[in-house]
Amino acid sequence: MNEVAVGIIANPASGRDIRRLVAHGTVFDNQEKVSIVRRILLACEAAGVARIVYMPDYYRIVEMAREGMRSDVAFGVRLEPVPQVLTGLPQDTETAARWMADKGLGCIVTLGGDGTNRLIAKVCGDTPILPVSTGTNNVFPEMVEGTIAGLAAGVVARGETLDDALYRSKCLTIVKNGRTVDQALVDAVVLDCHFIGAKALWETTGLRRVVVTRGEPHNIGFASIVGCLSPITPHEPRGAWIDLLPDGTNLCAPIAPGLVLPVGVSDVHSLALGEAVAIEAPPCIVALDGEREVEFARGDVGFIRLEASGPWVVDVRRALAGAVRRGFFCDPVRLRRLAAA
Repeated sequence: MNEVAVGIIANPASGRDIRRLVAHGTVFDNQEKVSIVRRILLACEAAGVARIVYMPDYYRIVEMAREGMRSDVAFGVRLEPVPQVLTGLPQDTETAARWMADKGLGCIVTLGGDGTNRLIAKVCGDTPILPVSTGTNNVFPEMVEGTIAGLAAGVVARGETLDDALYRSKCLTIVKNGRTVDQALVDAVVLDCHFIGAKALWETTGLRRVVVTRGEPHNIGFASIVGCLSPITPHEPRGAWIDLLPDGTNLCAPIAPGLVLPVGVSDVHSLALGEAVAIEAPPCIVALDGEREVEFARGDVGFIRLEASGPWVVDVRRALAGAVRRGFFCDPVRLRRLAAA
């Protein structure tokens, strides 16, 4: 059997954007990320992972997780940083994810919000990701305990689960003047403005159109606008779009932490896989998963297309249920090894 390897990308900047000032988002402390990663490391070892490759960062999240283990804990997993030059920019995340995918790791555990996972999804190819929520807009990643995340990543990397442990997520492709320029995992919002400014999006002023891959009433962010009218789950083979009306209000939705705002909306329009929605009347900005990203100048032509080509994602519950059916937790070799640790 090939060496079992798992990747960890913990974004030190997730959970720290301007929405802490303009909304009521909680600062997700990096020390808490250290604690989560420590539990992931220990659970990966228990699952039989031999090697963990991680994105280095200026806070040293993974290194501090290892250094903070109790002296009586015998930790036998080999830790390796991705050989990259840190810039402190979002490109660090993409560089690490691309390197991990190229090396054929069995699974990548991500700590961040929708924005972090959007960067990883663009370059991870067919390597499955297990998103752990530590950001602001957390529709794509779930709140999952680090121990459980580590076990699920381990059984997926080892192939000790069943096929339904992974699902292919949907995505929204942004096409500008005939060229694909970016993608979103959850929502793409067309804004009536001429320049990007602060990237984080938290208000409804100037919103023209919201296009989503999914949207449920328990979501936070602009996907919740669709979710509060006509919910769409991550597994349904469709998306939706809705126009924002400048006059009148007929809906309230949780747009950002602590901000349940009234909005005026049109009817929800279903969007089939492969179908596109036009980006009308530039100039405008398209925000992706809660952050302003793509500028359209006057004369530019573009559209937003729903595709089934997002990243492979680990369904934690199904992964562990599959491991149970395969007898993973009753394996005598694993039990002897854990008893001797």
